[in-house]
Amino acid sequence: MKPVRTPRILITAGPTVEPIDPVRFISNRSTGLMGYELASEARRRKYKVTLISGRACIRPAKGVKILCIETARQLCEKVHRELKRNDILVMSSAVSDFRPAVFSRNKIKSRKALTLKLVENPDILGSISAGERKNKIIVGFSLETRDLLKNASKKLKIKGLDLIIANKVDRRNVPFGKGAKTVYLLDRFGRRKKLEKVTKARIASAILDTIGQLCYTPN
Repeated sequence: MKPVRTPRILITAGPTVEPIDPVRFISNRSTGLMGYELASEARRRKYKVTLISGRACIRPAKGVKILCIETARQLCEKVHRELKRNDILVMSSAVSDFRPAVFSRNKIKSRKALTLKLVENPDILGSISAGERKNKIIVGFSLETRDLLKNASKKLKIKGLDLIIANKVDRRNVPFGKGAKTVYLLDRFGRRKKLEKVTKARIASAILDTIGQLCYTPN
């Protein structure tokens, strides 16, 4: 990718929600903080920033263009549309892997048991074509409960990413919300960097530093 004078970055943040009926949904524990910190730091560095956000109780930085979504399919549609206008994509949102096969237009009444059939949501990173990726930096996240680096490395290769941020969920490291976090940054050249017990603002800065290095590194 050739460096541009004013980089245009597309960031996704927060959870997706998949409705079961008008009052219930499937989601996850994401707060959106990582994506909002990335957007804030990117603006500080004079990037042109577009933030696609799920539900998050966070005010975006001044100058950030924000697009709101709820479902994974809405997120997928907006990523494909906005990627055309951007040089960098950072997929920091927590996408629900599954959604209910059927949406009930009426509230499901209480009962002793309920069987809910789920279907897969789109693989957003996997759906980005070679043409869409051309001359762009694509960044993903990996959240694991075991085999963190093995699974993150595998995802990096399978999804064709330039950079992946690996988070592990355990008693010592809860990746959601505020507080000190431990993550690994793995790039397409096999380089690995560990950030231990740092804030998400510091992680955002390290991610953008690495993206900057990748922009100036030949493929």
